[in-house]
Amino acid sequence: MTDLQIAKGVELQPISSISEKFGIPADAIEMYGKYKAKLPLKAIDRDKAGKSNLILVSAISPTPAGEGKTTMSIGLSEGLNRLSKKTTVVLREPSLGPVFGIKGGATGGGYAQVLPMEDINLHFTGDFAAIEKAHNLLAAIIDNNIQSKTNSLLLDPRTIGWKRVMDMNDRSLRHIIVGLGGTTSGVPRETGFDITAASEIMAILCLAENLSNLKERLGNIFVGYTYDKKPIYAKDLKAEGAMAVLLKDAIKPNLVQTIEGNPAIIHGGPFANIAQGTNSVIATLMGMSHSDYTVTEAGFGFDLGAEKFFDIKCKSAGLKPKAVVLTTTIRALKYHGGADLKSLTEPNVEALRKGLPNLEKHLENIAKFQVIPVIAINKFTSDTEEEIAVIQELAASKGIRVAVADVWAKGGEGALDLAQKVIDVVDSNASNFKPLYDWKSSVTDKIATIATEIYGAEYVDYTAKAKANLRKIADLGLEHLPVCIAKTQKSLSDNPALLGRPKDFIITVREIEIAVGAGFLIPITGDIMRMPGLPAHPSSEGIDINDAGEITGLF
Repeated sequence: MTDLQIAKGVELQPISSISEKFGIPADAIEMYGKYKAKLPLKAIDRDKAGKSNLILVSAISPTPAGEGKTTMSIGLSEGLNRLSKKTTVVLREPSLGPVFGIKGGATGGGYAQVLPMEDINLHFTGDFAAIEKAHNLLAAIIDNNIQSKTNSLLLDPRTIGWKRVMDMNDRSLRHIIVGLGGTTSGVPRETGFDITAASEIMAILCLAENLSNLKERLGNIFVGYTYDKKPIYAKDLKAEGAMAVLLKDAIKPNLVQTIEGNPAIIHGGPFANIAQGTNSVIATLMGMSHSDYTVTEAGFGFDLGAEKFFDIKCKSAGLKPKAVVLTTTIRALKYHGGADLKSLTEPNVEALRKGLPNLEKHLENIAKFQVIPVIAINKFTSDTEEEIAVIQELAASKGIRVAVADVWAKGGEGALDLAQKVIDVVDSNASNFKPLYDWKSSVTDKIATIATEIYGAEYVDYTAKAKANLRKIADLGLEHLPVCIAKTQKSLSDNPALLGRPKDFIITVREIEIAVGAGFLIPITGDIMRMPGLPAHPSSEGIDINDAGEITGLF
């Protein structure tokens, strides 16, 4: 059966029952229909959260075949619950861009899914729409201020970096001109659109710890300069209050359920290749406040989402993860070893061995943060015992725990061995989380540390524009901010064609965007775009609905 067919075959429990199981009275939640609800921020308890065991699920460098990190996160949480560990999985919300593009939804797969699958993948509780509206409100206020003759801050349009956003892949909107049509239609200037997942508002929502902190961060958004070089922030435009009002519900995390009837929290949705790639601090703390174990995931490979999870989110919120589950697949390692995409289901031990350096590099990177890893082999029907043994031998040689997880086909039952090994890591108390770099280091040192130690680059090169950005950052006194590097997810390098474990490469920083509200800088490397495009045959071609309201084609 397809993921959608499996999801439709599950009899969902009322969300009020899931809330009670989670530990929050039914009359304290805000219901969005029968199976979705918003959780109250007052239900977060920092003292209780400090006693929960936070587990991060990451992965090797992703491939077109897909590695199933979200599926693994859900399956692991089911397995831990089966072993009598009260566990909540905390995930990001899907973006409509990938849903209708090429990647598909983000609710897991097979018998390791969060439900209701269709609702979560399509609009959900409206959080993305609220973020989009808050972002575009500021854009409208900016252009109105440029146009205004009585309430003008004398903003120089040439210095404004704030674009508009929408939750869809649309490459034609990357570069646009607004204000055409005469003097009553605004002041013409170049701008563009990013996808909503790349919005600084998304990053702010995911790093804010309460409503007042959210509003403060919104006010700190850097807009541009006046003609006399004075920096202007959103608070100078008196925009933060209205923006916060639009986000009053979006800041509350969403409660849903897994196939096996366990609580799941889904909140926020930044991409890991162009943003921090992790769910909200609020959602994570909510899960930790009511669970023995909290399982969360960070987008794409460990070099992207996990590095940002550790160096930005954990440092900012004071979180200390107890273990990392590194999701890997036989198919992906064969791809990194040079096997053709169409042949990945065929046995090929030679290609698998050639792909192992990618796995080894990610294991080395985890060690740099002093957190203990567990390798999770996401099992596919095409995997052979000989191929599985190759990864098991590598793990044994390095003294690293490894488990075969058949979560797609068996749900929590397929994750029991993995869950027990995670429990063993936590009980060993061997992890001692430490960020990779000091925020107080120079911007170039922080970028170089990540590029050389995590990616494996020889050194970092900067374009003239990036060097000018560095001077601007210094002038604004923002050198103390951490860095959230935008880079292709397809390679450890900034060149998507370099698979496996590339060496002797240079990372090129094209420009550096300033996200003061979010609290980080965004070095943009290679050809990475913050507004993706659709493929030649997008997933939308196969999505449909009949007169009975039944949806087909979602996956």
